[in-house]
This record gives sequence, structure tokens and C-alpha cells, in this order.
Amino acid sequence: MRLFRGLGLLAGFLGVLLCVASAAVRLGGIYWLGGFQVGTLMQAGIAAVAVGCFFLLVAISAREK
Repeated sequence: MRLFRGLGLLAGFLGVLLCVASAAVRLGGIYWLGGFQVGTLMQAGIAAVAVGCFFLLVAISAREK
């Protein structure tokens, strides 16, 4: 279960970084970054946070009581 916890933390952290970066770029007036629309990058960040939450939920639910 340490694997799921680690994957959850990594995915969540990267997702938050992607969301913050895309919001900062968008507020700077840039609509495209690396060939992708900034809104698409924001959605990818949100998806990464959701995957991270899922992995952490699996790790918590599998913990022995």
C-alpha cells in the first residue's frame, strides 16, 4: 500500500503544480503553451489531482485496522 500512497502523493503534487502553472500562464495573457491550450493543461492538472485522490483513498481503505 506504500506504492499507492506514493503514487497518490506524486500525482496530486504534479497535478497541483500543473494547475498553478497553467493559471499563472493564463493570467499572464498566454493562451497556448507547448502546443496545448492552457485550459487543456488545467484539465490535465485537475485529472492528476483526481487520480492522486483515488490512489490515496485506496491506500487508506486497505490499511489494516
